[in-house]
Amino acid sequence: MSSFSDSTLTEKLAALTNSQQSIQTMSLWLIHHRKHARKIVKTWYIELKRAKAKRKLVFIYLANDVVQNGKKKGTEFTKEFGTVIDHAFSHVLETAEDEKTRKALARVLSVWAERNVFNSQLLYKMTTLLSGELQPPSKKARHSEPQQHHHHHHRQHSRPAQASPAPPDSDSQNENSAKKEKFEGSFGEKFEALHGLLGQDEDGEEGEEEEQVDAEDVPEPDEIIQALNDMDNSASSDAVVREKIAKLPPEVQDVSLLDKIQGREEADRLSTLVNDACSLLDDYNVRLSLELEDRQHVMKMLKNYRISQHQKLKEAEDKLKEFLSKHDKVTSVRKELASHIQNLPDLTLLPDVTGGLAPLPSAGDLFSV
Repeated sequence: MSSFSDSTLTEKLAALTNSQQSIQTMSLWLIHHRKHARKIVKTWYIELKRAKAKRKLVFIYLANDVVQNGKKKGTEFTKEFGTVIDHAFSHVLETAEDEKTRKALARVLSVWAERNVFNSQLLYKMTTLLSGELQPPSKKARHSEPQQHHHHHHRQHSRPAQASPAPPDSDSQNENSAKKEKFEGSFGEKFEALHGLLGQDEDGEEGEEEEQVDAEDVPEPDEIIQALNDMDNSASSDAVVREKIAKLPPEVQDVSLLDKIQGREEADRLSTLVNDACSLLDDYNVRLSLELEDRQHVMKMLKNYRISQHQKLKEAEDKLKEFLSKHDKVTSVRKELASHIQNLPDLTLLPDVTGGLAPLPSAGDLFSV
């Protein structure tokens, strides 16, 4: 893996693309050099603001990959990105050229909130920005805020230790508790609104549940579970191969280094490295292509299954309405019948009209001789 330097970092960020392979390779390289986390994040933020509007989102994707995968190694990146991520988020949101970018930011923010990637205050601020209730800061403020934060951070470290504050009284604790509940409730509402935004697909299509799907196209739950389990062994999850790719020497990636070859032996050695790298990348690209097809197939399975469940839900709701209507009718008839029975006369109270006469003869008595 290539050594770390400011120029190398800047070059790699400039060459970063929106492909999953590019982001993951860059992420592994950054995590490997995590001892330079502060310098990396500072350069990342500078290059993000310099990038064209259509490339800014890929910097957010890179930060997401670094922070989540870097947790396994340490908290350096979570801490450093936490100092600028809200400013970066605001900048990308303000310079977004279309609604697609805004929805992509919403998806990333939803993942951060669900996995508690950053603290609640940062998530609340970014969610508020996304919901449009808080205007992004001015250009001047955006340029000055991160520097102010670092100066403030330096001053905090240079201060002498102060005595511990006295414990708050009960009124103060109640007030803080009320503020916390208010904050958490407000954040919860905004998080629900964020999920509402994500409820619409990229093309703004709604009412997908109204679509129809043939019964033979609906997968069984076991098939879906098996397909999702197979995704655990996908190419993009192969950390070993990804690390091999990230460790490829610069000689196989930079054509300008060919000028430094001084002999046949060195050229043969480089040729072997290039051939091995091509073989590794070709094999990995084939696996990624197959994974892409598999994921598209799984997406179709999930879509068809969801549509079928909506159909069954609608049928069940229609049946429920039908039987509730019948239940109401039967209940109404039962009430009327009970009322009618109550209004019938009591036959036991009628007078004896037979007058003590003998009973009428039976048919057999009439025809007997």
